[in-house]
Amino acid sequence: MNQLRSKPNYNMLKNANKLLIIAFALLTWCAALPALAQETEKDPAENTDKSGGDDEVSTVLTINNKDGIFSSTASFSFEIKNTYDTNQEGSISYNITTENGQIVKTLSKPVNLGKKSTSKYDFEVPNLKTGFYKVNMMINVSDYDDTTRRAFGIRPEEIRSQYARPADFDQFWQTAKDELAKVKPNYKITEVPSMNTENRKVYEIEMKSLDNLTIRGYMTVPISKNKNKKFSVLLGLPGYQVKLYPIVGLDPDLVIITLNTRGQGTSRDVIHTDRDAFISYHIEDKNKYVMRGVIMDCVRAVDFIYAQPNLRHDQIMATGGSMGGYLSIALAGLDHRVTLCSAQNPIMSDIRNLVGAVEWPINDIKKYTLSKPGVTFDQVLNNLDYYDTKNFATTIKCPTILGLGLLDPYVPPGNGYAVFNSMHGDKHLMVFKNLGHEVSQVYKDYEGRWMRDTFGLF
Repeated sequence: MNQLRSKPNYNMLKNANKLLIIAFALLTWCAALPALAQETEKDPAENTDKSGGDDEVSTVLTINNKDGIFSSTASFSFEIKNTYDTNQEGSISYNITTENGQIVKTLSKPVNLGKKSTSKYDFEVPNLKTGFYKVNMMINVSDYDDTTRRAFGIRPEEIRSQYARPADFDQFWQTAKDELAKVKPNYKITEVPSMNTENRKVYEIEMKSLDNLTIRGYMTVPISKNKNKKFSVLLGLPGYQVKLYPIVGLDPDLVIITLNTRGQGTSRDVIHTDRDAFISYHIEDKNKYVMRGVIMDCVRAVDFIYAQPNLRHDQIMATGGSMGGYLSIALAGLDHRVTLCSAQNPIMSDIRNLVGAVEWPINDIKKYTLSKPGVTFDQVLNNLDYYDTKNFATTIKCPTILGLGLLDPYVPPGNGYAVFNSMHGDKHLMVFKNLGHEVSQVYKDYEGRWMRDTFGLF
């Protein structure tokens, strides 16, 4: 999987709008699940065969809606370009399935592509039920054989999870917060001069969290002549088994905090599992499951922000991708001190509906369950109801943006919409029909403008 860890080109950025600095900074933690395969956006025209020198067959599969969303009848087109000096004979076919792989429609037709020609085929699929569907478009001709995959949705605003929130969900998490409040944070802030830049100081931060575990992160603070200046805060939360580093930029108004929650990055003193094992660590007990502590680490980070006199307590944005998106939603749902929430491709979304739809994290969780005598998968699912993204989303009060890719192999779009449709407040959704477990620069640019406009940073 591609790791999005690009560093800002400061020479280029000096004359750019300040919001771009935020967009570049976000690249550091939007990547997640680093050792797992990632679907990436791909120019459909890249489906080509060039085995015959300069000659090729290329295809473009287009879902005929900007976001891949339809009210009833879905439509898509398949364009084939043949630059060979010979005809291409064979067939094209498609199958349309539900997110769980149930076939709802198939079609196959013969094709005879003239030499040096382009052909386009249009398809419509009417009377589909609410939900998301996968399209597998196949071509098999004389010199080319390939499959292109896309997805589309039908009335996704109607999607609701059939699985209820536990009746004691709020009490469960209030108990966790009460336990956290009894732990003295013992905040430590240590400047790291070797990491300082011309305009920012870099600090390593350290604090005690739930179960008296030490967690760490970084804080970068703009150098200002105004000693009484209070800075807005961007809190970056980590992807799955991603080590976060300090983020520096040219923005004079914003403190950037990156948090390495327990078991990740610089906070692996006590919990230091293998990558695959982390998601299942103590999952058989909802009161000991690793994510309980991880989420409380995020709450403790907000405690840290509130303890700093130079930080604005009314301007805190939590943001992250994959597990970081999950943590952003969980934090905003549990801690209303967060004033903006940005989540990209949040994992653990509508967990019970992930079963049969995705391999990760379900297969790793099942594998762990089988290794624990007396523990059943149903018991684990009951525990995971307390950790489902959609169940945190219902209590978010701050403005929220959510980014989803329709080809995401870990967060199927139907699951992502179940989360979005659970939110009751000010919310905005950005859908990327040709992306997998990521968002595009369009999202990052929007996020930067949105934050600056909301916080009044100009």
